[in-house]
Amino acid sequence: MNRRKFLTVAGGSIAIGGATYYLLSDKSNFTRKDVKQSHASAISLQQDEKEILLLASLAPSGHNTQPWLVKYLEPYHWIIGNDTSRWLPAVDPAQRETLLSIGAFVQNLEYAANNAGYSCRFDMLAKNNQEENVLEVKLTKTAAAAFDTTKIQSRRTVRSGYLTDVLTKEDIGYLLGDERDCINFIPNTAREHDWLKEQTIEANRAQAYRNDAQQELSEWIRFSSKDAALYADGLTTASMEMEGLPAWILRNFYSSADVMKKKFREQSIDKVVEQVSRAGGWILITSKTSDTLSLIETGKRMQRLFLKVRDRNIAIHPMTQILEEPAAAAMLNSSVGLKDTVQFILRTGYLKAYPDPVSLRRPVEKFVRF
Repeated sequence: MNRRKFLTVAGGSIAIGGATYYLLSDKSNFTRKDVKQSHASAISLQQDEKEILLLASLAPSGHNTQPWLVKYLEPYHWIIGNDTSRWLPAVDPAQRETLLSIGAFVQNLEYAANNAGYSCRFDMLAKNNQEENVLEVKLTKTAAAAFDTTKIQSRRTVRSGYLTDVLTKEDIGYLLGDERDCINFIPNTAREHDWLKEQTIEANRAQAYRNDAQQELSEWIRFSSKDAALYADGLTTASMEMEGLPAWILRNFYSSADVMKKKFREQSIDKVVEQVSRAGGWILITSKTSDTLSLIETGKRMQRLFLKVRDRNIAIHPMTQILEEPAAAAMLNSSVGLKDTVQFILRTGYLKAYPDPVSLRRPVEKFVRF
C-alpha cells in the first residue's frame, strides 16, 4: 500500500471511529422532563398527596441538593425534615441556607395543598438548624383558596440572557407587594449595585480557590446523563445553561476531578464576571432575626417572590457567595445601607424570552419515609 492510499484509509478509519464514538456518546442534556416518576403501587400515598409533595419539591436549593425529607405519619399528616446527608458544610456550615430552602419547600406545599382543597396546620418542632424534625403538618379538607400551580411548575432560576433595563416602578411594586420592610430592590444605577457586583466576583473568586468549597461543588455536579438520571439532583449541564459543543464536552470528558483544576476555577470566575455585568438590579431579602423559625418564614417569602417574577418576564438568580464568605459578609450591611440581616442576594433583570425549567427533582418516593 502506497503512502497516499494508506493516509486515505487511515483518515477514513479515524472518521468512522469518530462518528461511531459520537453516536455512542452522551449526546444531549438530561433535563427534568427526562426524570422518571415512579407509579409503583407499593408507595403508600394518596394520589393528591403525591402531587402535593412533588410540587413542593420544585423549590430551589443550593447546588440543587434538595435538603428536605418527609416522614409519613398517616394520610395527610407528615413531618417535614432536614436531610443531613444533603448539607453543604463548606459553604453553609450553620445550615442557614438549608432552612431557607426547606422554607421554600413549605411554601410550595401550602400552595399546592390549597389548590387541591386542603388547608395546612403547621407546628414548629425544631429549635435549631440541625434538628432533623423541622415542622409537623396536617392537611384538612376545606374550601381553601385555589392557587395556580403552573407557577410552581414553571419557576426557574435563570443565569444568563438578562437585559440591563432597570425594573419599572410598577413591576417593583408588584414584586415587593406588602413586604417592603424585608424585600429591598437596588437598581443598577445605584452605588450599592456596583458594590454588590464587585463583591460577588471577589467572593466567588475566594470560594473557587477554597478547596473545601470547590470539592463540595464537584460532588454535586452531574456531568453525565447517567449520573443525572441516577441521582435526579445536583447541577447538570442544562441547569448550568450549557448547550451544544461545550455541554457535549463536559458530559463526555469531564469528571469531578476536573472541578479542582485551575482552568475550571478560572472559567467559573469568568462566568460570574459575565453574569453580574448584565442585570437590572439586585433584590435583597432580610429578616429581623436568624432563628430557625425566621429562616423558614424567610424561605417562604423568597418563594412567594420567585413565583411572581415569570408573569412579568423577570428573572432572578440567587448569588449567595457574599453571605458565605466571612470577609464579604462583614461589610454587607454597611455597604448597602440595611440594618436587618440579609438572607438572600438575588440578581434580577428582564428577559426577552423565558426558558422552561430544567433542573432535576427526585421522585417523591426518594424523599418520603414511611
